[in-house]
Amino acid sequence: MKFIKAIISLSIVIGLVYALDRSWGPVPALGSFLSPFTGFWQNGEKQTIAKSEKVLRLDSLREEVIIRYDDVGVPHIFAKNDYDLSFAQGYVTAQDRLWQMDLQIRAASGRLSEVLGPATLELDKSSRRLGMGYGAEANLKVAMSDAHTRDAFLGYTAGINAYIRSLSPKDYPVEYKLLGYRPEPWKPINIMYMMEQMTLNLAGRSNDLTMSAILKNYGKEVTDQLFPDYPMFQESPIIPVGTKWDFKKVPIPLETPHMDTITKSAKLPKGFRENEPKVEGLGSNNWAVGAEKSITGYPILANDPHLELTLPSIWYQIQLNAPGINVYGVSLPGIPFVIIGFNQNIAWGVTNVDADVYDLYKIKFKDASQSHYWHDDQWKATRQRQELIYVKGQRDPIREVITYTHHGPVTEHSGDADSTSDVAVKWIGHEAGNGFITFYELNKAKNYDDYRKALSHYVAPAQNFVFADNGKNIAITVNGKLPLKYRNQGKYLLDGSKTSDDWKGWIPAEQNPFVKNPPRGFVSSANQSSTDPTYPYYINWIFAPTERGIRINERLTAMSKANADSLRMLQNDNFSVMGRTILPKLLSILEANPLSPAQKAAQTTLAGWNYQNTPESIPASIFETWLPILHNEIWKDDFDEKIGPANYPTRDRTEYLILNQPNERWFDNIKTPEKETLPDLVLSSFRTALDTLNARHGAMGPAWQWSEVKQSEIRHLSRLIKPFNAPKLVTGGGGSIVNAITKRHGPSWRMIVELGPSPKAYGIFPGGQSGNPGSPYYLNMLDKWQKGELNELVYLTSPDEKNPRLTSSIKLQKN
Repeated sequence: MKFIKAIISLSIVIGLVYALDRSWGPVPALGSFLSPFTGFWQNGEKQTIAKSEKVLRLDSLREEVIIRYDDVGVPHIFAKNDYDLSFAQGYVTAQDRLWQMDLQIRAASGRLSEVLGPATLELDKSSRRLGMGYGAEANLKVAMSDAHTRDAFLGYTAGINAYIRSLSPKDYPVEYKLLGYRPEPWKPINIMYMMEQMTLNLAGRSNDLTMSAILKNYGKEVTDQLFPDYPMFQESPIIPVGTKWDFKKVPIPLETPHMDTITKSAKLPKGFRENEPKVEGLGSNNWAVGAEKSITGYPILANDPHLELTLPSIWYQIQLNAPGINVYGVSLPGIPFVIIGFNQNIAWGVTNVDADVYDLYKIKFKDASQSHYWHDDQWKATRQRQELIYVKGQRDPIREVITYTHHGPVTEHSGDADSTSDVAVKWIGHEAGNGFITFYELNKAKNYDDYRKALSHYVAPAQNFVFADNGKNIAITVNGKLPLKYRNQGKYLLDGSKTSDDWKGWIPAEQNPFVKNPPRGFVSSANQSSTDPTYPYYINWIFAPTERGIRINERLTAMSKANADSLRMLQNDNFSVMGRTILPKLLSILEANPLSPAQKAAQTTLAGWNYQNTPESIPASIFETWLPILHNEIWKDDFDEKIGPANYPTRDRTEYLILNQPNERWFDNIKTPEKETLPDLVLSSFRTALDTLNARHGAMGPAWQWSEVKQSEIRHLSRLIKPFNAPKLVTGGGGSIVNAITKRHGPSWRMIVELGPSPKAYGIFPGGQSGNPGSPYYLNMLDKWQKGELNELVYLTSPDEKNPRLTSSIKLQKN
């Protein structure tokens, strides 16, 4: 019996060892993960911040590099040449963010399925079909032909690989252990994949097919009425109204006369899914106040880009010092240089332009082979690119053959048996260029002329570059490589067979909209329309709603003797311009209708609202719940069946309708025999909003506070490992608010720079420098960020400078 028990016990042990030592579908091998010698236990870091010094001898280094760390984990790198500076930047970034970099290049290059299995196969196919690899390869060739960016790419890559080579399995970031794979060597093209991914996030959206479907189903009159070109309602453009365009414009292409024909006659691809609509709050704020408005006598610049909030952060703080450069700011892990920041002479920041640089073309193929397509009255040869997608747990790769026209790749097929009618995409992400020169030169820039020269190299994604310098100049430029198009070219599906629908070159870089030292004493942007209608070129027909821009400009106009704290408070401004604009009208309608006691109490609460979306505000919760429901009730009967809720007329257009066209037919629900009016919808949507709040949070009380209703959260980048998420947040703001914190998006980096002989700067992002959940630097900045506070940034001028906030140091020496 004992022998039998021993055999059974031994069998169980052998079975467990076998089971834990292999992966089961998407579940990784847990044996190595749980091992006390190589598993997640090895990822814990000391929770105390101790002063220390160490020396590392590394291959590929040219001269000694000194790295000083401060008390929030920011590395300050001092190198003797640009190559070593990039090497050290790559090394320290990989040390803190290796798995984040790995995941993002896999997403961009369509290689997620190699480590995550079939669940991400469609995402990988989309990346391959969009031509992310094609764009990365084309851009890499240009970048490697320039000595400065070539040095940076090779140095950055060598630094990452030096760190990877130093790792044993026990040192791998915990996510590698959870998913059961190991880091692979970094390649220069990965840097381009990172830039392609950022271009996709900020300039990779299209509503061309949706707008074509609207035009086809509702006609031109309705489409023009409900989807008008900006500006149309309470606009406050980035370049001040009345700015003179002091240039000789180049010839603008004529609008094609066949646009309606291709849109109405085209058979759209079966099951075609356009990119997700833009998330409200996915934008940014930036501004600079001139010396005359500043208490310091020098300009002050502020920037807070609004992106998805993740752990680790999308940004990585760093200081880079070498001969001719001493710059501090944030980089994107996986990309050399500082992207947003300052040096001893200038400061700069960015917001997204949302230019129309992603157009869809209807393609006619000669036959199912897709070897030729019709263009300019002739059959032209296509190019075909084979993509191999490897999937975890599957022996053979998935083969995708992507057809390329001169417009770009065919991203979707019609579903017809003959496959002779498809859609190709023309996208700025495929345009070869070297935008990295822009950041190389900005990092070293000394004045306004250097800033303008640096911007001339930039390609994409188009950004509003705000600027200030010690010469007391301020400026903002709507910048990027912008296609020269006829007005509204790309608002609808384009005809891939007509040369008149091709992109006709580029707006000259020096004619991109900009303003320097405007009389009002400040420049600003919040993703609203770039210019007033006098600008001669087409950028886009639709931009972000203008409430944030209006509020920023109101505050800056009234501001005098500004300092860093004045601008910090503006970054945290919770005032609702939308509430101020539309709530009085809605309340006046409620007052004319009978309400229950609970509804009356909610109305009274709203009537007393100060329009502040503070964390504790109950009226903000009522308003922010009510408005989307009202918007839905106005449009769902007209658009749901044919278009879908994601593509209703904009919030701006809806507000204009309520305030200025209250008798329009759109308020009637065409699915009921009665004729509904605006008051009917206001009352019913108000009741629905209160019912929704009651169902989710109980009776009106503390549980209705805005932070409880909004439920902002910061998730781990994997989106799956909940223990790695941030703790519950208590925040105000909202998508239409300057403090644009929504459920999962918001200020990903807040920075304020006071220019002067010795610049003083402040900044913070939610989370910390480290991507390791076991590190004291994983969440160490979160609490101050959610309170709206900033850290003073440690800006060193030499490697041996004394500063009480400095902790450890590392010397990198040539092996």
